[in-house]
Amino acid sequence: MTNTTPPASGPAGTGQLQFGIFFQGVNSGTIWKLPESGSQTDFQSFRRLAQTAERGLFAAFFLGEGLRLREHLGRPHELDVAGRPDAQTMLAALASVTSRIGLVATQNTTYNDPADLAHRLSSLDLLSGGRAAWNVVTTDNAWTGENFRRGGYLDHADRYVHAEAFVQTARAIWDAWEPGAVAPGPGAERWLADGAVRRVHREGQHYSVNYAPRLPRSPQHHPVLFQAGDSPAGRDFAARQADVIFSAHPQFDAAVAFRADITERTLRAGRPADAVKIMPASEFILAPTDAEAAEKKAWVRELQIGPQQALAYLEQFWGRRLDGWDPDGPLPDIAPAVEETSETRGSGFHGAKAAQLTAQWRQEAAEKGQSILAFVRAKAGRADASFVGSYSEVADRLAGYARAGAVDGFNISPWLIPSGLDDVVNHLVPELQERGVYPTQYRGTTLRENLGLAVPERTAAGEPAVR
Repeated sequence: MTNTTPPASGPAGTGQLQFGIFFQGVNSGTIWKLPESGSQTDFQSFRRLAQTAERGLFAAFFLGEGLRLREHLGRPHELDVAGRPDAQTMLAALASVTSRIGLVATQNTTYNDPADLAHRLSSLDLLSGGRAAWNVVTTDNAWTGENFRRGGYLDHADRYVHAEAFVQTARAIWDAWEPGAVAPGPGAERWLADGAVRRVHREGQHYSVNYAPRLPRSPQHHPVLFQAGDSPAGRDFAARQADVIFSAHPQFDAAVAFRADITERTLRAGRPADAVKIMPASEFILAPTDAEAAEKKAWVRELQIGPQQALAYLEQFWGRRLDGWDPDGPLPDIAPAVEETSETRGSGFHGAKAAQLTAQWRQEAAEKGQSILAFVRAKAGRADASFVGSYSEVADRLAGYARAGAVDGFNISPWLIPSGLDDVVNHLVPELQERGVYPTQYRGTTLRENLGLAVPERTAAGEPAVR
C-alpha cells in the first residue's frame, strides 16, 4: 500500500482536497467503443459532465487545447477520439448552465495575441460572474506552427520568456480599470470615472501593445492562472506567475517531492509558500470492493488498449507499420526506422531516442514475459496516475494526501464520456466528506474564492487613457 505518512519536514497542507474535471477532447484514454460512450463534440456531453462535477462540488471544469489534430505516421490517427470545440466558446455556453464551478480554458501564448486573448478571457470572467481561468501553455514546435501564419517562429529556449511577457501584459490589461471606475448608480454625473482606465504600453520581441482595455474587472479581479510545465523553466515560471499547477506527479512520494520543490521556488520568487495550489492529473477506477475495482481496471484497459492500439503505440517509436506482428507475441526485433520520435502525437511520444528506447523495451518485455499487448497496457495504461480500489480504500489514501499537504486536489481525466464522473461524485465524494477532507459546500461564488486564493496584487497599468 502507498505510504502516506506525512514527511518529517515540508509545507503544511490545508487538510482539504478539491477536484477538477479534465475534458481532454483528443486522446487515446477515453473509451469510445461502448454503447454508452458519448460524443466528444456534442454540447450535451460537456453539460452532463460539468453539471455532475458541480453537483460533486468540483472546483473547476478544465478543457484541453489542440492546435493541430494528432497524427500517426503522417496521417490523422483514426484510433484516438477527437473533439475540441473552441474552449472559450464552450465555456461561455457552460457558464449559462452552471453557477459555481470554475471554467478553465487552455490557451497558447505562442499563437495568440496578448491583448485579444486577455479581452476574451476577461469577457468569460465577467459573463460567468468571476469563474474563468486560463491554463497557460507554450507549445512552440514548427509542426503545430504550420497551422499559423507565423509558423514555428519561436525558439524553444525562448518559449517561457515570451510566455512571461505575454502573461504580464495580460495582467496589466486586466488591472487597467481602477476600483470604482463604473458609476455605482444612475445619480452619478458620468458613467466612467475620470482617469479610471489606464492605457497599457508594452514592447516585446514578438509584439507591441498600446491598448486601452475595454472591460472592467470581474468579481474575482481577473482570471485564475493555471500552468502545467514540468521542466525547471516551467516550474520557475509557475512559481512566479501561476495560481494553480496542473502537475504530472500524482503518486504520493513524487507529489511530496514536487510540493517541496514548488514551495522552494515560490519563496525564491518572493511569494508566500502556499501561493500556488497543486492538482495532479489522475484517473479513478472505483467499485464497491477492491476485487471488483481490480476487475474493472482490467476491463477498462482492454477497452482502452486493444490489439490495434497496442501496435499503433509501438509504431510511434519504431517509426514504421507493424501490421504483420502478433499482438500476443514478443516485441518486434527489428530496428526502428527513425532516430528520434516526433511531436506529431503529443508530448508523451516526443524526443525519445528510438534505437535506445526500443532495445530497452525489448529487454524489459522479455524479462517480464510480456507480449506486445501486455507490455503496452502496462506502459501506456496511466499506471502512475491511476487510483484503483474501493470507494473507502481510495478515500483513505486520498485523506493521507490531504493531511500530509502533498497536494491540494486532483484533476480527473474520466475514461468514459459523459458518465465517467458518476462513481466519483456519487460514492467517493461522500466518503471524503465523512473523513473531513472534502468541501461540503462551495466557499463562495468565484473560482478564486472556491480555491482559497488570495486577491491578486494589481499591476501598474501605465498612463491614463486618452478620453
